Amino acid sequence: MEKIAIQDSKTVQTRLVLPPDTNHLNTIFGGKVLAYIDEIAALTAMKHAKSAVVTASIDSVDFLSSAKVGDSLTLEAIVTYTGTSSMEIYVKVTAHDLIKNEERLTTESFLTMVAVNKAGKPIPVPKDIQKRKRKRGYI
Repeated sequence: MEKIAIQDSKTVQTRLVLPPDTNHLNTIFGGKVLAYIDEIAALTAMKHAKSAVVTASIDSVDFLSSAKVGDSLTLEAIVTYTGTSSMEIYVKVTAHDLIKNEERLTTESFLTMVAVNKAGKPIPVPKDIQKRKRKRGYI
């Protein structure tokens, strides 16, 4: 199996925080952010593995600040490590107040995704060209 650069599977999404996404403090529900993180991690892992993937674990989630109604959220994800059939994905979430033009880091997370075949059995994934040690701030 050929090796590929993990940077090639970087994925970026932008979303708008709307009133139904928020709690009584008008800040986004943590569960909503988790759903966005899981989705972008899956997309990134599928891009790298060129196959279907499943979430094996959400290894860590750090909620650092909140996003409010009207903010845009930018989610960036990258493969940080590959095993035999698993991939570690780092996700960074930033909120942007478009009116004040202020940005802040809201969330960082690591997930483990596993590539699977049509029967749901694990399959090998391409190795990354450069092995990295797990750390925050890849992106």
